[in-house]
Amino acid sequence: MNDLPRIQALRCFITVAREGTVSRAATLLHLTQPAVSLQLKGLEESTGLQLFNRTPGGFTLTEAGAALLPLAHRTVSASADFRTAADSLRESMRGTLRVGTILDPESIRLGPFVRSLATSSRKTEVFLRYGMSDDVLAQIGRGELDVGYYIDATPAECLASGTLSERTIDDARFQFMALMRFDYRVIAPREWSGKVLGKDWAGLIDLPWIATPHASAQRRLLDHVFRPMGALPKRGAFADQEDAVIGLVESGHGLSLVRDCVLNRVTRNRNFVIADKVALTCDLGFVCLTSRRHEPMISQAFSAMQTVWDLKAGDTAPAPVEARSRKSARR
Repeated sequence: MNDLPRIQALRCFITVAREGTVSRAATLLHLTQPAVSLQLKGLEESTGLQLFNRTPGGFTLTEAGAALLPLAHRTVSASADFRTAADSLRESMRGTLRVGTILDPESIRLGPFVRSLATSSRKTEVFLRYGMSDDVLAQIGRGELDVGYYIDATPAECLASGTLSERTIDDARFQFMALMRFDYRVIAPREWSGKVLGKDWAGLIDLPWIATPHASAQRRLLDHVFRPMGALPKRGAFADQEDAVIGLVESGHGLSLVRDCVLNRVTRNRNFVIADKVALTCDLGFVCLTSRRHEPMISQAFSAMQTVWDLKAGDTAPAPVEARSRKSARR
């Protein structure tokens, strides 16, 4: 035997043995009759055996053909099992990663991140769930999401972007990788300049503030500032989008936190003033439960995020990337 027969030749051998004619076998195999005859000829040449007796009434198996037929069946069956197992393995490697997102897609580089996963060797499918920062973290903690974006105050040790750190939040342990550092600034109606310029947090607590949802980063960050003072700020109007917040501030409804990168994109006449003595430095982070950090798909997601943000351990935290157009964003 010169080399192992191909699976197609074995299928032709089995089908001709069963049907008794090349014409019927060709029809069932969706091949031409010459193609089937060529496969049989090649099989006989490679084995050095005559497998069929060719008669006017059709094809019958020789003694050698009858002996090899059961082996041909097993080989073709094994080939099918191999293909099925390979397909199953491929599908298992093409997992679904559940990602919690916040802000606008451009500012968190969501498109490049999803594209990186979709074109990787694992070809990960990404399921996106959009929400508020604290909602995303809670869903990760409950196992409803695998990874997500989260805004947290920059810790005192100011770990470099790209460095993984463990943070305990609401009794759960999370792995946090800082992607971008930015400041939340306090803005107020322009006519309130005398009330906010030169003032620290204690000097701002009695002024009215724009309320944001309980699950928003702004609400959490402000509460952490004011709660130690024994009171929370008075909240009047409500908004859950930064464009709406700026509009309410300009209309004289109160103060609010707004990301510095958003304020930098406001090119029209500003009817607000930025408090000059207070700011909250924060990190936009990518997080998962510590207990799941080394799961293959989650490890791949963190690696992809480092690539998308061009991060290496020890890097200085990058500043926000300016979006091409100003967009509303839930925080």
